[in-house]
Amino acid sequence: MGNRLSKVVTRTGDEGTTGMADGSRLPKNDARVHCLGEVDELNAHIGVVLSLLEDGPAQHTLFSIQHDLFDVGAELCQPGKQLITDDYVLALEQSVETLNADLPALKEFILPGGTPTVAAIQLARTVCRRVERGMVELDSQETLNPATCRYINRLSDLLFILGRSQAYLDGSGEVYWNSKFSRLNRNT
Repeated sequence: MGNRLSKVVTRTGDEGTTGMADGSRLPKNDARVHCLGEVDELNAHIGVVLSLLEDGPAQHTLFSIQHDLFDVGAELCQPGKQLITDDYVLALEQSVETLNADLPALKEFILPGGTPTVAAIQLARTVCRRVERGMVELDSQETLNPATCRYINRLSDLLFILGRSQAYLDGSGEVYWNSKFSRLNRNT
């Protein structure tokens, strides 16, 4: 394999554009470029989560997801390219089912937090939701790969369930919303 990047400082973006993999240049505030940045941020958050997890199935799943997110980025850099398939989505759904199988039924809203690991997972989940909103906006302007949009939606589900699972695995338990306006605490 040749060098992917031989020069970091190119000055080609100084005028407010960025180069795409297909050779085109887009304004840095373009919806497609925005989505690329959001996917990159999500991948970085998952990297933080990985640094906090013990070696095991969750870590292996997230490491694979990081590679998938590079495929998502490759699609975004090359309009019309389709790398994400329904098999990617199915793999996430299976992981969600596996992680969720041993968890108690969810009866309350969960606050992000508890331990640094659970908080980092929930932060990654919220960034994933932002990625999804950006992709929905981009898809309204130009058609994206539908499997990629489903993948990002399922990924946020996986991160939510992973946060719940980690809270039980590390023994910290979940932090539940306790509002004086909650139906459970209302005096009527």
